Amino acid sequence: MPSEVRHLVDRGQAYPLVRFSGVLDAATTVPVRSALLDVLAAQPEAMVVDVAGLRLTETDAVRVLRDVLDETRDWPGSHLALCGTPDVTAWRPSGWPVWPDAPGAFAALGVPEPAEHRIGVDLQPVAGAARRSREVITEACGRWDRPDVAGNACIVATEMVNNVVAHAGTPLTLLLALHGETMSVAVRDFSKTPPRYGGPVAPTAYGGRGLLLIDAVADRWGHLAMDDGKIVWARLSNAENKGAA
Repeated sequence: MPSEVRHLVDRGQAYPLVRFSGVLDAATTVPVRSALLDVLAAQPEAMVVDVAGLRLTETDAVRVLRDVLDETRDWPGSHLALCGTPDVTAWRPSGWPVWPDAPGAFAALGVPEPAEHRIGVDLQPVAGAARRSREVITEACGRWDRPDVAGNACIVATEMVNNVVAHAGTPLTLLLALHGETMSVAVRDFSKTPPRYGGPVAPTAYGGRGLLLIDAVADRWGHLAMDDGKIVWARLSNAENKGAA
């Protein structure tokens, strides 16, 4: 019989707790990755994964956890932790810290930041979507006392949202988060077509400058491929410190 893996997500904890059960091998790495990215798409501050019910039959399959760690290091930049296994050595290649049990992992992660430091707003692919995204960002930066990044964040969101409206045509979600001295802006849509950045555009060219603008004002930007679409993200710091991160 083919191997199988199942998961449950407990959102009643300080951070999402994902409990896996079944077999982790080459055949089940894809659903494991999908499950983890689906939780991380809501940009939690941290995530704990309980592998007590997961049987590791192929040591190389742990690589999927390393891949998720690498893919999400800049966005959402969540703290990731494993728990529920006495065999730390087998899971060490994941790069995740490993704790004997969930309480230990949660204790190590500490108290979450205020929930209002992470915002998600659903939008429709209509002409006013970019304007609404700018309103949300302006309000958030005012509450967070970060007027220094409001302008660049609005530029980034405008380009991301307008790209979805013009090309993807799907519902979208604007995601904002404060990360200490930096702020992230991300847009999730339901088109699997990745953003394309072809470098400089001729001054006489029409269009094609959206990603150039994002690249000009963001410290880092990229995209995360999802089963049902993608997330395009950017990290921003004080405009005077752009490129210093």
